[in-house]
Amino acid sequence: MTSVLPAGVPQARSSEGRAAGSGSLLLLIADPDHDRAEQLAAEFATHHITALVCTDGAEALLVAGAEQPDAVLAAAVLPTVDGPTLTRALAARTTIPVLVGIGGGDGDAAARALAAGASACVAHPYRLRELLPMLRAIRPAEAPEPAPPIECGGLRLDPASLKVTLNGALIRMPMRELRLLQLLMTHADRVVTREQIRDAVWGGVPGSNTITVHVQRLRQRLGDDQDDPKLILTIRGVGYRLVPPLAAR
Repeated sequence: MTSVLPAGVPQARSSEGRAAGSGSLLLLIADPDHDRAEQLAAEFATHHITALVCTDGAEALLVAGAEQPDAVLAAAVLPTVDGPTLTRALAARTTIPVLVGIGGGDGDAAARALAAGASACVAHPYRLRELLPMLRAIRPAEAPEPAPPIECGGLRLDPASLKVTLNGALIRMPMRELRLLQLLMTHADRVVTREQIRDAVWGGVPGSNTITVHVQRLRQRLGDDQDDPKLILTIRGVGYRLVPPLAAR
């Protein structure tokens, strides 16, 4: 695949191009082991997923900005810019979901990656059977037309533009948090179980603490009190309920 990149930026490698309008998912793989990443890219190609391969985090940041992939799969340990730092940079500028690969010796990388905005952490070396459901949940083969904007009091989410505002102020968040908020807003004032969240937002495969961490980050972005939340309530042992905030006058 030929990529249009800023001057001086190394080209990302891809075994197969994605034709415009083909509907295939474009994945950016950031992994220091080039041969292993290329092998993974070839396996993804058999599942209609086109992969670009970078071998360090700085290159991945530039390629992500130029190519706007549907998702990023980043190893926790990368040259120049590590996985959690790459995740934080992408979360600050884009809504591209990031999966971070965690190896046995990566220490607290999983906690750092989730705190930085990762959609999920996965075992590294990767297992295709674990990755495919997550990637398919990000972009189903037959994507429906965007739903109309959802409004809950002063909170508004537009699925077409992927923008969230609270009393008119834009709130930036990663794609996974946006999808979680969309689910809660469409069921405002009703309890959404953890099982429903797992199936709708993660395709049934989040880590044990992933939902809790994402709810906490969502509360923080919305200015909700973590110790005494008024917007996203925890229904202990069941799930969560979103209470529409009052619109500012």
